[in-house]
Amino acid sequence: MEDIGRFADDLGPAAIVHLWEPATGLRAVVVVDNVACGPAIGGVRMAPDAGTAECVRLARAMTLKNAAAGLPHGGGKAVIVADPTRPRPEKERLMRAFGAAVRDLADYIPGPDMGTDEACMAWVRDEAGRAVGLPPELGGIPLDRIGAAGFGLAVAAEAAQPFCGLDLAGARVAVQGFGAVGRHAARFLADKGAVLVAAADRSATVHDPAGLDVAALAALKAEGGRLADAPAGRIAAPDAIIDVPCDIWIPAARPDVIHVGNAGRLQARLVAQGANIPVTPEAEAMLHARGVLCLPDFVANAGGVLCAAVEYRGGTEAMAFRTIEERLRTNVTALLEEAAGRGVPPREAALRLAEARVRTAMGYRRRF
Repeated sequence: MEDIGRFADDLGPAAIVHLWEPATGLRAVVVVDNVACGPAIGGVRMAPDAGTAECVRLARAMTLKNAAAGLPHGGGKAVIVADPTRPRPEKERLMRAFGAAVRDLADYIPGPDMGTDEACMAWVRDEAGRAVGLPPELGGIPLDRIGAAGFGLAVAAEAAQPFCGLDLAGARVAVQGFGAVGRHAARFLADKGAVLVAAADRSATVHDPAGLDVAALAALKAEGGRLADAPAGRIAAPDAIIDVPCDIWIPAARPDVIHVGNAGRLQARLVAQGANIPVTPEAEAMLHARGVLCLPDFVANAGGVLCAAVEYRGGTEAMAFRTIEERLRTNVTALLEEAAGRGVPPREAALRLAEARVRTAMGYRRRF
């Protein structure tokens, strides 16, 4: 059994549900962390090495993210232990089994995450009666297709400029995890004048100090290709992206990719955390001590859940982009002003804000 007790406190988790269905091969964990602010929204991650402890940590990140964004939702998360590249019929069978299994878990609203997409959410909704990140044909806003989280990262980076002496025009960007979040972040930052100098996926890092063609790399990935087969740029090992000199470094892949063992190699002025929990607390403290500005994950990558919340209430794609722009710009600016005023790292200021909102909401809930 995984040691998850160290992640529990008075905020949660409220429930940890293990799902096992031999007939379909479904193995999954659902964590509802806290629902004081409202029903929990959180993605469904599919990965062969996913586990309970990771799910608990990700669910807490969603509680903080939703609270920091001012949403009427708590935090939750689900992980399905499976290979996300399995054939579509097998994946549909798993997702439908998952949807049926969470039908009565009313406090949890599933959404897409690493390894799942809008089609997966359509299957889940068909079984469970609820999901976000749906195809437009079902009234959804396909947040991965439009790049909601990537757009939010670009807005967050733009808001952080004056706090780290950065100018997006000409800023060098490195993206680790060139998927639904990372490639859109690169695209939106390029629209603001930044230059993508490195990108990495599981196959390789592609690097060119003069700049990479964002559209060409995005097209390659959209067609199922690997960055190891990129038509231009120098190819190196996947973790070589940590050593690429840049101004903005975006982790948009798995948890804990920056840790005490490699944080000293990072050469950036701003780390905009596109993945959930991509930097360990110890590594983030090391980066802060070096003067590297780290935008906490649960603030910087809130674009996806903001889009999901707009969809859940029947809003439009245009409304989602307006909401992301307004909330991220306001929240990042307020956070960094608070951190600078108190002389504390941004995460400490963000945690204080988010946890205060959750505790206030808990005070309104029935306790007898």
